[in-house]
Parts: sequence; C-alpha cells; structure tokens
Amino acid sequence: MKNIKAYIRKNLPYLVNLSHLLRGMLAYYLFGMAPKKIKIIGVTGTNGKTTTCHLIASILEGAGYKVGMATTVNFKIGAKERINKTNMTTMSPFKLQKLLRDMVGAGCQYAIIETTSHAIKQHRNWGIKYLAVGMTNVTHEHLDYHKTFAEYLKAKLLLFQKKPQVAVVNADDPNYEKFTRFTTGRLLTYSKMKRADVTARKILPAVDGTIFTLVTPTVQTTIDFHLPAEFNISNALCAASICYGLKVEIGRIKRGLEKIQSVPGRLEKVDKGQDFIVMVDYAHSPDALEKLYGALKPNVKGKMIVVLGSCGDRDKTKRPIMGKIAAHFADTVIITDEEPYTEDPQAIIDEVAEGVAKNSKDRKVEGESFFKIDDRTEAIRKALRLAKRNDLVVITGMGAQEYRVVKGEKIPWSEKKVVAQELEKL
Repeated sequence: MKNIKAYIRKNLPYLVNLSHLLRGMLAYYLFGMAPKKIKIIGVTGTNGKTTTCHLIASILEGAGYKVGMATTVNFKIGAKERINKTNMTTMSPFKLQKLLRDMVGAGCQYAIIETTSHAIKQHRNWGIKYLAVGMTNVTHEHLDYHKTFAEYLKAKLLLFQKKPQVAVVNADDPNYEKFTRFTTGRLLTYSKMKRADVTARKILPAVDGTIFTLVTPTVQTTIDFHLPAEFNISNALCAASICYGLKVEIGRIKRGLEKIQSVPGRLEKVDKGQDFIVMVDYAHSPDALEKLYGALKPNVKGKMIVVLGSCGDRDKTKRPIMGKIAAHFADTVIITDEEPYTEDPQAIIDEVAEGVAKNSKDRKVEGESFFKIDDRTEAIRKALRLAKRNDLVVITGMGAQEYRVVKGEKIPWSEKKVVAQELEKL
C-alpha cells in the first residue's frame, strides 16, 4: 500500500491534488459551511504564527469578543482550551471544519487560524473566506515538500489572493512586496526597521521582555511587552496591525499585548529557583534560530548554552546551517536527537554537527564547548549541569509538543517537564 501511494505521489500528482481538493470540499459541506457563520483571521509565515495568533486572541478578547483559535500548540473555543496533540499546525479539513462548526455553536465571533503552506497547497482551508490575513515572514523551510523556495512562497501568496478585507504584511521581509500586489479592502504594512503603516520605535529590550512605542497611522502608545526577544516585537506588530485594520481601539490593543505573559513552548521559561535562566522554544529553522539567538545573546550576563537538533524526514539542507548558526552565537553547543521519524538519529546529529565543525570563525572544541549526545534527556541534563550563575540555557526544536516521532511511533514527551525534573535533581 505504501509503495502504491508513493508511486501515485511521484507519477500522478494531479490525482493527489484532486483528492485533497475533494476532501476539502466534502469537509466544508459536511460540517454545514461553518466558515460562512464566523469571522476568520488567518496567520501564515515560516515563524511566529503561533505567538501572533495568541496575541490577536488576547486583543480581541479584551475588546469583548468571544474567540476561537487553532494553532500548533492548542485549540481554543471561548474560555475552553485544549492541547493540540496532532503535531500539525493546520489539521485535516474535516477536523478544521468541525472545529469551526464547534466555534460557531459556542457563539464565537472570531476564529483565528494558523495557516501553513501545506494546508493551503492541499486545500485543507477550502471554503474559508478570510476576513483578515497576516504574514509574519517567509524563510528557508519545508523545501522537502515544496522542492523550491519559489514554490513555497507561491503557496503562501495564495492566501492573499482570496481578497481579504484586511491584509497585513511584514515590510522587513525581503519578499514583502509580492504580498502587496493583490486586491484587498485594506492593506497595512508593519516594520521594526523602516517606514511602514505600523511601526515600533524606542525599543528597550531585556531578557524577560521589551518596552517599545507602538506607532499606528493615527495614534501611538507605549507597550510594556512581556515576551522576550526582539523578533517577538514583529509578532506583536503583526497582531496589532490586524486588529487595528479591524478597527479595534488602540487602548484595547495595548492591553491585549501587555496581558500575554508567555506562549506555550515559545521562549517559555522553566524556573525551579536556579540562579541561571532556562528557556524552551520551538525554533526549528535557520532563520528562527538566528533571530532567537541573536535577540537573546546581547542580554546574557554569563554564557549561552544551546541544545538543538533537527527533525527527520524533512528538509536536510537546513541542518548544517543550523549547526553553524549555533556555533556562531553560543558559547557551548550540544547537538542531540529531536524527532527522527524514519531516519537514523545519529545521521541527523552528524549533519547538524557538520555546520558546527565548519564554522572556523567560531571554532568549538568537541568535549569542551561542543558535544554530540544522542539521548535528548541526557543532552538537557548536560546543559543544565554546565550552567553557572547568570548563564542562559536555550533548548530548541520541540517547544510544547506532546510527543516525539521515533521510527514511526509516537513517544510521549514534554520538554518543559523533562527540564523541570532535571532542574529539581540539581
């Protein structure tokens, strides 16, 4: 059966696409055309989608709306939340349409949906008329599926061709102009670095948050933002721009942004009274790692120790790039197993480690400032035992996922729990 499926995917791609389309259409009608009965906001991009969705939800709830949400880490219907155990950002069209129907039934006025290039290409969001869409960024990712960056970008652009009433684009992204070429009710750009409709000024970063001035076309206000790292300002600007475009009052945008203390698995602190900082993050692409490390490093008083790996059965070209980035920013690098799927875990570790070894400018000595540890728990334990007062330990790749896929089997896993247990042992 697997061989037949592989043959069809390779030689009859139009049949695969037709199958996806029919599934999307069937799901839409099966669950009562739910998208027609709720205002839907879509957020797409390589990184930052989950955080941006949480920020939008916080703003809209503060403005008095009942909100539903679907992200990589959780589902939300009003006050009820549950963990996303699928490890998928945008689930199958049947689960998505059922979730939208449940949101409608619960009286939700808005649905915020994290929307991936896979979902767009496979028609999982068929029938959804987006009221507003936002783009966080488009960088090196998912080339195992899309084959080329151009095809990956093309899939993202499809979301903006649906003529939303509000379209929000990150002007700091090299490809942002491509997203501004489509008909829309209102187009808003945002930026940390250049002139745009919505900007951040007077940025004062720290390890545990940032203070900045949010500037819109009509008014500005100071934001005491509790999410660390400067790239989260971009996520805040995206969320603020979408809500501003939907005519949410600036004071409510301010309160919504300031209310969020953390997002599960996104630069989430684990504190057991230790005298160093430990953060868990989902970053799993070169761009995400570079932004993450680059934002944190300047504010670290001691050393920065990082633990990373790479997912199996996915884009292999990014692995040495991630290793090189880690070697550049971190004082100590620990490469470990992540989610190998059907690949050899050691081979993945070695490919990431190649990038560390090739970074001659920031050379790491294996056994001193560079380690390869195949057991993920042991790798985390090593990082925590190396950490001293004022150091920062950053563990990336798994975020808030509830399991790891090893040899095709789902193994229960909670990064935060493992870190907490190892800290208690110290």
